[in-house]
Amino acid sequence: MRKAFPAIRPYSTHNIAVTEPHVLYVEESGNPEGIPVLFVHGGPGGGTRQTDRCFFDPDKYRIILFDQRGSGQSKPHARLEDNNTAALVEDIETIRATLGIDRWVIFGGSWGSTLGLVYAQTYPELVLGLILRGIFLCRDEDIHWFYQHGASHIFPDYWQQYIQIIPEAERGDMLSAYYSRLTGDNEIERMSAAKAWSVWEGRCATLRANDALVDHFANPHMAMAMARIEAHFFVNKAFLEPNQIVNNARRLKDIPGTIVHGRYDMVCPVNQAFALSNAWPEAKLKIIADAGHSSSEPGTTDALLCATEQLAHQISIESH
Repeated sequence: MRKAFPAIRPYSTHNIAVTEPHVLYVEESGNPEGIPVLFVHGGPGGGTRQTDRCFFDPDKYRIILFDQRGSGQSKPHARLEDNNTAALVEDIETIRATLGIDRWVIFGGSWGSTLGLVYAQTYPELVLGLILRGIFLCRDEDIHWFYQHGASHIFPDYWQQYIQIIPEAERGDMLSAYYSRLTGDNEIERMSAAKAWSVWEGRCATLRANDALVDHFANPHMAMAMARIEAHFFVNKAFLEPNQIVNNARRLKDIPGTIVHGRYDMVCPVNQAFALSNAWPEAKLKIIADAGHSSSEPGTTDALLCATEQLAHQISIESH
């Protein structure tokens, strides 16, 4: 089973101003002359981590990471104004143009798969390949599963802690109840809601309990951005039309694609990967038998490394 590439440092970092007041953190690592690949992080609001560089052979890839609006090292932190899917798609285009890239590979998991797919459906001619993990279609049923009625049956103990801060009278619409607290004026209530929201996600993200991952999700800086931005997107139906990604899947038919999904993914159940695969049969679908949602699970990491290796080989053959 493949292990992730060793840690590397960026050779270049950028602060790219987009719509005011947003300024995006962007970094490049690996080979400046390699195949450009954009890592699209999850959440929305999750931000990038150093380990995100390690899915790509640094000799073959020019590895580009960026923090989406309000996330990670982008400024201002956790800001919701002018933060929507269409704006993020155009931010990706701004990054591509700023870095002088003609076409690139898009690599994303969870919400990163959502945004990567919407970008590829908007600009299919600019995408060399798609490598996607933990497909999140952002339909009403997908959001309802995780934040209201679904995952709660698999993790009733974690769910009980998640609902604890919400009065019983408001529990019929947990998303709205959390959103009102995450966007309210009470700072203590806001922080408490952010931590509970983020920890619920971290606990459900792996097949085997992973305390280090839960600790990462509980980090106050991370939790505030992810909880606020996720709730903002999800109360607005991710700023997408109903079933938009599946309905537009034929736009992807000429793009080499790999879909990797854990059999026991409780954040984004595997039926979402099947729905996408049925609408985009040209893509390879790999179901990982012993994995949940996280990219850090060994079988999923192995499949993603295999996909980046195979795509690099395919692109190098086609370019000669």
